[in-house]
Amino acid sequence: MYQNFLHLQPVQRHGDSTGKPHAMKQLLLALLVVITALPATAQERDLPSIGGFGGGLISDQLEADIGRQVMGSLRRSAPRIADPLVVDYLSTIVYRLLPSVSLADRNLTLVVIDSPDLNAFAVPGNIVGVNGGLFLNANSEQQFASVIAHELAHLSQRHFARRLEQQETSAPLTLAGMIAGIVLSAVTQSDIGIAAIAGTQALAVQNMLQYSRSHEQEADRVGLDILAESGLEPRGMPEMFEIMMRQNRLQGNHVPEYLSTHPLTQSRVSDTRSRAEQYPEQSVEDGLEYHLVRARLQVHYARSPQEAETVFRSALERAENKDNEAIRYGMAYARLEAGQAAEAEAVLRELLASQPGRITYQVTLAEALIARDKHAEARSLLTAALDRNPGNYPITDTLARLEIAAGNGTRAADYLSGLTRDYPQRDDLWLRLAEAEGMARDIVGVHRARAEYDILLGDLEAAQRQLRQAQEKIPPGAPLRQVVTERLSEVSGQLAQQNR
Repeated sequence: MYQNFLHLQPVQRHGDSTGKPHAMKQLLLALLVVITALPATAQERDLPSIGGFGGGLISDQLEADIGRQVMGSLRRSAPRIADPLVVDYLSTIVYRLLPSVSLADRNLTLVVIDSPDLNAFAVPGNIVGVNGGLFLNANSEQQFASVIAHELAHLSQRHFARRLEQQETSAPLTLAGMIAGIVLSAVTQSDIGIAAIAGTQALAVQNMLQYSRSHEQEADRVGLDILAESGLEPRGMPEMFEIMMRQNRLQGNHVPEYLSTHPLTQSRVSDTRSRAEQYPEQSVEDGLEYHLVRARLQVHYARSPQEAETVFRSALERAENKDNEAIRYGMAYARLEAGQAAEAEAVLRELLASQPGRITYQVTLAEALIARDKHAEARSLLTAALDRNPGNYPITDTLARLEIAAGNGTRAADYLSGLTRDYPQRDDLWLRLAEAEGMARDIVGVHRARAEYDILLGDLEAAQRQLRQAQEKIPPGAPLRQVVTERLSEVSGQLAQQNR
C-alpha cells in the first residue's frame, strides 16, 4: 500500500561544522572494514551456529571499551540525525527484533548518521548504526528490518571477537592499531588514521578471508531466523539484496558504501532467496510508522522542500494513492520545512482527526504550531499526549523544544533532565540541557550538563574542568555538592587510568 510512491533525488549533506564529509565517510568505512564480514559463498542450509556470547580471548569488557572509543569518535566526527521521530522508530524496530537475538547484554547504543548513502553497521560494545539513506533505499519495513537483523546477527555471533581470536598472536597489535586509527581519524579529520588501520589489518584480513565469508553467510542465516521469530517477513532480506545489486549496477564504478564492506554476489542473493522461501509464507503488512518516518527523511534529503512537495503532490494525484496517508503526511511535512506552516497545519489536522492517537501526527502538528508561535495550543496538545503516553521520547523532546522557543528555560530543563535520565548516552540531549539550564540561569546545571556531554565525546579533561567549576559554585555541605564531588572523583579516576 505504501511502497514505491516517491522518487526524490537526494542531495549530499555536507557533514558537520568541520566541513569534512570525506573524512567522516572514511571513518565509517574503516569501522565497517574492521567490523563486518566479507562476501558469502553458497553453503548448506544448516550451517552450525558457532557464535553466541561469553568467553574467549576478547572479553566482554574489552569489547565494551572498544565500543566507547568508537562511539566517542562517531560523536566527534560524524553528522548525526537527532530527529526524535526517526530515532524513536529505529529504537522500536531494533527492540522488536532483540528478543530473538542471542545477546548477553541487550542494552544497545543506536545512532543515525546523517547521510543519504545506503549503510548500516554493528560495532563491538553493542553499537548499531544506520545511515538516513537506508530509509530512502528500503521500500518496505520488511526490507529495512532485514538489514538491522543482519547487523544484530553479527553482534550475536561475536564475529569481531572471533576474527581476532583466530589470530591470537597478532590480535593485540591488530586491536591497538584499529583503535588508534579510529581515534586518529576522528581527531585529525584526515586519512592518517585510515592508513594506521590498514597497516595493522592487512595480514589479518588476508588470513581470515575464508572465515569472514562464513561469518557473512552466518549473519544472513541468523538474520533470517531473527526476522521470522519477530513476526517480520524473511523474504525482505533477498528483496533488499536485489535493491543493492540494482543500485550497484546503476552506479557503475561508485560502489554503494554498504557494499564496499558487505560485498554482494548473485550467488549470495540466490542463496538467501532460497533460504527465505523455506520459511512459512505469511502476510506481513508494513506499519504505517515506517513510511511516515521515511517521508520525513525523503524531505530532509530532497534538493529542496518545494521539490519534495511537488513530488508528493504528483504522487497523490494518482488514483491508487488518493488515501495514502504517508504521501499526505510527506506533503504536509514538506510544506512545514518550506516555511508554509499554516498549509502544513491544515493537512496535519485532517490526518490527526482520522487517527487521534498517532504520536507522529501529534508531534508534527505541534511542530507546525510552534513555527506559527502558537505556543499555548502546542503545549496543550503535547501535554495531553504525554498524559496518555508517559515518558514518550518524541513528545517530551518536542515539549522541550517548545519551551525553549517560548523562552521557558526552567520548564525545558525539567523535560530534558528526564530525557537524559532515560537516555544518558544521547549527547545531543545533554547539550540541549546545558542550553536550557543557561536560559534558566542555573550555572551549576550548565556545568554538569556540559560535563556529561564532554564525557560522551571522550574529553575527560574538559569534563573534569566543568565539574570543578560546578563544585566551586555550590556551598559546602549542600547535598548537591556531594553529588558533584562524587562524579568529579569518578571522572578523575577514569582520566588517571587513561593517562597511564
